[in-house]
Amino acid sequence: MHVIWRPGLQEKIRPTKLLYEIRKSVSKILDKPFTEHIDHQVFKPDQRILAIWAAECAERVLPFFEENYPGDGRPRKAIEVLWDWIDTGVFSMAAIRKASLDAHAAAKGKEEKDAAFAAHAAGQAVGTAHVVTHALGAALYSIRAVVARSADVNSASQERDWQLELLLKYAKQARE
Repeated sequence: MHVIWRPGLQEKIRPTKLLYEIRKSVSKILDKPFTEHIDHQVFKPDQRILAIWAAECAERVLPFFEENYPGDGRPRKAIEVLWDWIDTGVFSMAAIRKASLDAHAAAKGKEEKDAAFAAHAAGQAVGTAHVVTHALGAALYSIRAVVARSADVNSASQERDWQLELLLKYAKQARE
């Protein structure tokens, strides 16, 4: 099901404000100090948890891209590269960079904004292996994809709540 893009819909969710709210919530869930500026090192100890979270956020919206572009596997490949890093801990900057740039390139010029945002979510998610706070970008783009798909600005809070509940679950598991 593809929803016609309505101009102004994404502006109503105010991405900068939403990212701020996500950062604040993530800081609270992970029991980290919240600062006005993103401090990548604050979240470094939680990089694996945030990578899993980012992968799941991006995977949740990946069908938005794949149903429109079934022959383009770049966003899925980005998430696979992230899962490989999560599973093995083997870091390859070349592989991470390529997967991220390829996923973002897949988003370029797409008129279906839900598909484009889903591809961007995958590109941000894989970047979490390099810079932990890219997980925040994956969450934000996933929310934007859901809003674009549903054409309902209220779906942003529902998706954000789902994301934060998932992160809370992973944080509790890590503490046990």
